[in-house]
Amino acid sequence: MLAPRYRVNGRAFARIAELHPELTAFRRDLHAHPELGFEEVYTAARVAGALKASGVDEVHTGIGKTGVVGVIHGRDNRGTWIRDATGQTQAIGLRADMDALPMTEHNDFAWKSGKAGLMHGCGHDGHTAMLIGAARYLAETRHFAGTAVLIFQPGEEGYAGAREMIRDGLFERFPVGAVYGMHNWPAMRPGEIGVNPGPMMAAADRVTIEITGRGGHGAHAYMAVDPVLVAAHIITAVQSIVSRNVKPLDSAVISLCAVQAGDPGAFSVIPGSATLTGTVRTFNPVVQDLVEQRLHDLCSAVALGFGASATVQYERIYPATVNSDAEAVFAADVAQSLVGEGHVVRDMEPSMGSEDFSFMLQVKPGAYLRIGQGGEGNCFLHNSRYDFNDEILPLGAALHASLVEQALPTTSN
Repeated sequence: MLAPRYRVNGRAFARIAELHPELTAFRRDLHAHPELGFEEVYTAARVAGALKASGVDEVHTGIGKTGVVGVIHGRDNRGTWIRDATGQTQAIGLRADMDALPMTEHNDFAWKSGKAGLMHGCGHDGHTAMLIGAARYLAETRHFAGTAVLIFQPGEEGYAGAREMIRDGLFERFPVGAVYGMHNWPAMRPGEIGVNPGPMMAAADRVTIEITGRGGHGAHAYMAVDPVLVAAHIITAVQSIVSRNVKPLDSAVISLCAVQAGDPGAFSVIPGSATLTGTVRTFNPVVQDLVEQRLHDLCSAVALGFGASATVQYERIYPATVNSDAEAVFAADVAQSLVGEGHVVRDMEPSMGSEDFSFMLQVKPGAYLRIGQGGEGNCFLHNSRYDFNDEILPLGAALHASLVEQALPTTSN
């Protein structure tokens, strides 16, 4: 096992580093057994087994379909939940996602995916292993006053697993005061940690535009209403929404990514309809509302100008991931205590990608962090040759554990 190429402080890292070989083996086993959202049966069983073996106080399964929650009480309140003077539960939530992607892996190492067409291409196997490492340490030491709630979430990749867990009573059953999550980030070096007070990731919306014209013969186009021509004008026109309707200091992306019309074998047939599908990304709900309304208005008007009609189906999939200020600053302070000031980015540039941890941040204060993975070789997310960097497992686990210890300091030694 290679020693980390960076220096980390603190007792949590020192102890968890001793577990590095075990965490690596656990992570690679998950990598070899990828499962899609809400199908994480093997993964959930491995997680539940590891939590029980670690000596956590409670293990709950089947939350949000295949989610798992582990509960660890601190040494000052073994077996009980404690509250402060205001009645707030002294508890911290830590979240890791568990699901894989529907993609074929092209790696050839021993722990490559054993399932055709499925792969851990985003590092959720590593996220799960890091939280298991934190569980091992926290259950062993219990150097905190309160309760750690470890949330192993299914279905992040498009299934809104976080929302399902919340709907299933996650925070009613486990009333945390704040919740934290993290994701590996290839653009950052191992040993670096990033966070931002405010937006971290954009809202992700799906757009479907149905264009209805009048089909006909390609040789007699004047007798038809060509939906392909309408689609082409709409594709161009919608880009004016960002350039002419959204304030320059705000952010928005509109990408129409697929066009479906006609049949390639019917080269002289003008189809009667066309469909455009794509995505909208925003951070600000006001901008999100504006873009949705302008898409409806603009697509309808463009189509009408050609004698066609267009309808827009606008689906809000994931909200923006927005950190609460106090928790983001606190998380950065904890990270700094581990890796030093020079290795913490406190104003991380937000990404236009999306993340369903956003649902948790809508109902609880908290922060979403990025942990450096390194971009050497084939470490890029959603790449068929991606693999999680096992070197960062102890740091990620120590960061999870330290968030609990520093948020819930104990009065005993």
